Amino acid sequence: MTHPYLEKARHPRVLAHRGLITAAGEDSGVWDNSAAAFAAAHAAGAEYIETDCQVTSDGDVVLFHDATLLRLAGDPRAVQDVRTRELARILAEHGGLLTVADALDSFPTTRFNIDVKTDAAVDALGPILLNHTHRVLVTSFSDARRRATVAAVLRAGAALRPATSAGSGTIAAVRSLSALRLSPSRVLRDLDALQIPERHRGVRILTPALLRAARRHGVEVHVWTVNDRADMRRLIDAGVDGLVSDRADVALDVVGD
Repeated sequence: MTHPYLEKARHPRVLAHRGLITAAGEDSGVWDNSAAAFAAAHAAGAEYIETDCQVTSDGDVVLFHDATLLRLAGDPRAVQDVRTRELARILAEHGGLLTVADALDSFPTTRFNIDVKTDAAVDALGPILLNHTHRVLVTSFSDARRRATVAAVLRAGAALRPATSAGSGTIAAVRSLSALRLSPSRVLRDLDALQIPERHRGVRILTPALLRAARRHGVEVHVWTVNDRADMRRLIDAGVDGLVSDRADVALDVVGD
């Protein structure tokens, strides 16, 4: 049965990777995962936004990729050591800070792909996602964290679990089992998508066998992070179900061709 997250939406899917930073956004210093980047993705027509969450020292679940402020702000502090209002001040000139709750409220028609980056976010996400499970996919490189987050949402009283995609351990298992022509049905149970790089450390992750195995079990395959127009067309021709891209505007144009 198809999860509502994947119903009544354009296919192949375009997931705006941390929003969309246009040329104008770059000139004005917009950062990824900011309110401005999300607004640009929405304005471009993206139905899906891929994002990440960390937790501040106040316990707020905010949309921020890195564990520290070093890459974006030149500040080595961990997000978990910074108060929410200070983080908001830092992002004020770079597109604006969003909590997960803010994003769900501000973009009520957008479907969110949320990568849970820290165990501290797991229980807090339960009540936040409670009424939005039809338009949220929960993922993490950690399968244990992903499963724990889904469980927290259900404990909070959700009638429908959020959609979910595999962690790195599950992806490796599917890759190996499909290569050996063995059924991955057990490891694909309760999954809606495999979200994978085309290659990782020289190893090809996306293979025809993996695609066939996923399709047989009703699981979509989304590839990240694809920014080149020719690569987008090639992957769509290969049969992938979605593209995670920093250039959602370009990907939407390719999908629409």
